Amino acid sequence: MVAARRNIRTKVGDRSVRNLDALKRTASTSRVLNLLAVAEARSVFDADYADQPFFTNPILNESIILKHRVRQDERYVFDYPPAVATKVILPFERSDLRLGGQSFFVGQRGWTALLEDLTQDQASMDRDRILLLEINDLPSMDPFLLKEHLKRRGYTVAPDYFGISDADLQRMQAYVGLQIQALIELAFPGQTSTASKHKMAGLILSPAVDERLEPLRNVMRLSKENYREGIFSWKGFLYYKWALDDLIPRLVEVVEEIELLKSSGFAHSEHARLIEATKVHLIKNIHLRRLEVQGALQVYDDAYRDLTLKDRPNAFRDFLLNAPSMFLMLGERIGVLSHIVSYWQYRFPKNMDVIANTDEIVEILQEFQFSLEPFEQEFRAAAPTRQIGPRSLEGGVEPKVPRLSSVAGQMQE
Repeated sequence: MVAARRNIRTKVGDRSVRNLDALKRTASTSRVLNLLAVAEARSVFDADYADQPFFTNPILNESIILKHRVRQDERYVFDYPPAVATKVILPFERSDLRLGGQSFFVGQRGWTALLEDLTQDQASMDRDRILLLEINDLPSMDPFLLKEHLKRRGYTVAPDYFGISDADLQRMQAYVGLQIQALIELAFPGQTSTASKHKMAGLILSPAVDERLEPLRNVMRLSKENYREGIFSWKGFLYYKWALDDLIPRLVEVVEEIELLKSSGFAHSEHARLIEATKVHLIKNIHLRRLEVQGALQVYDDAYRDLTLKDRPNAFRDFLLNAPSMFLMLGERIGVLSHIVSYWQYRFPKNMDVIANTDEIVEILQEFQFSLEPFEQEFRAAAPTRQIGPRSLEGGVEPKVPRLSSVAGQMQE
């Protein structure tokens, strides 16, 4: 057993471990939960950091956790290899990430033995193990989805742990500046220059609550007690609006390429028909999920206009304080759509023919269909009588399409 644990702990040769310093600087919010960065910055946060830790084990509480596309040479560590796994990285030296670290996947063979090596406290180990499994169930690490997911499962974790990565903050700042322009004009008359909007966007997106935003709190009618929660909620909607705007052009390209996907070899006519039917079904499902996200964000846009155009601050305040329940829907759907786009563009880079062997086509489409299936079931349960056109996607129930697993089984016969 000891030897098995050591073998797990010494597997550190992959690129994500070797490039920890670059990962810290460039990682996207949806992919990485950087608890080490939170630990390094905690002096500017409140005392809740120590009283309400993310993980009870101090080593895990300074780890870097990421959603990682499982490569071919990593599949052997799993009994049933997933397309994307949750990787936990324990840096060797927090002051110099270039030295790399130790890593393991949640769900790989022997991963719980490693947790036992980290602590002698069984209760602490059990709590952190279950929490890692909760994280593993999520399609992304975005802090708004993560916070609401854990809150609903009874975890009390300090707000300090739920922030947007530095890399995404830089990419979002100009976008957010434009989005909040009308509210900035109400709270800070005369400060409407591009530089002022950019500065205010940075203050709003910052993990710390800045006293310079006090006029904004007054305009939004937020009390000092609920201001932090209201601002976090507002950041969530700004983040999801930015993420969707960034995703849609790439999603359009992927959908077009899915339609063009062809087998490099011979495929029986029945298999080819089933694959084509599944492609049509998958594309419709992708569009439906995108429309659901856009519909939810439209609710935010309407509430924002109530504040800025109709002078209804109480309505916007109440919306923000009650809206985090929407983060599960938004985060899960955007996370899955982002996974589809990133995997597809990894497998079929630009200027590459969209061709694969039949077995791989089945595997790819089956993985995408499986990731979207829970949302499709929700949609059908909520709207069992609506009908859908082949291209309009204005709501309804999809036609019955055979599962790709049946196609794969037939191919092996």
